[in-house]
Amino acid sequence: MADTPSSRQKIRKALLILSFLLIPVTVFYVSPIVIMMGAEEGIVTGSFVLFFLLFLLSLVAGRLWCGWLCPMGAWQEICSPLTKRTVPEGWPNAIKYAVTVLWLGMLGFTLKQAGGIRGVDIFYGTTNGISITSLQVLVMVAMIFGIILAVAFIAGRRGFCHVLCPIAGIMVAGRKIRNLIGWPALRLDADAAKCTDCMTCSQVCPMGLDVNGMVRNGEMEQADCILCASCADACPQGAITYGVKGK
Repeated sequence: MADTPSSRQKIRKALLILSFLLIPVTVFYVSPIVIMMGAEEGIVTGSFVLFFLLFLLSLVAGRLWCGWLCPMGAWQEICSPLTKRTVPEGWPNAIKYAVTVLWLGMLGFTLKQAGGIRGVDIFYGTTNGISITSLQVLVMVAMIFGIILAVAFIAGRRGFCHVLCPIAGIMVAGRKIRNLIGWPALRLDADAAKCTDCMTCSQVCPMGLDVNGMVRNGEMEQADCILCASCADACPQGAITYGVKGK
């Protein structure tokens, strides 16, 4: 039932909490800023490698990273009681694509100015692999997470994921490629005949999507779906399923 979290959701939330607690170690590995810093020296950083791997992941699992492991997403879900409104459909959701294109363009230009890729340093910007090793860096990271919360508070549930995150843009592109070709991938499916319009699916969606409308329209593929399975696990009628399926 909707008021009893499934084992899968308990695991998902535990992973998100762990991801958040590991921020002092991992935050530079998920930072587009660190990628740019490395690019100025022609260095492929750990965050660069992660972003590329996330693009590959999106080819078979969409935005699974966003729903299960992203520390920025974890932070927004932790603060979700403060951000109960939903991000409206339309142009706000398109901003992230412009951000992604601009960031990728700047990355390419920066690497070109540096003379191309000259080396790989997985631990670039860290101290012995740890991201936060000084009060100054801690304050900087705290400010970044403050901005993420402010965006979510203003825009709505997981607002940063909806509006500004360049990782989201990259992973949506990977998902679009998968959908175009149609190989088997992790996805949601639904049986509208089982739906009773209880709206539970929409209420539990951490992205604030109109999941009920998606079920009724027979279109479960949505660019801002993070494949967290919250809707599938909460549906009292079992109308939504979650698994690896073809097109």
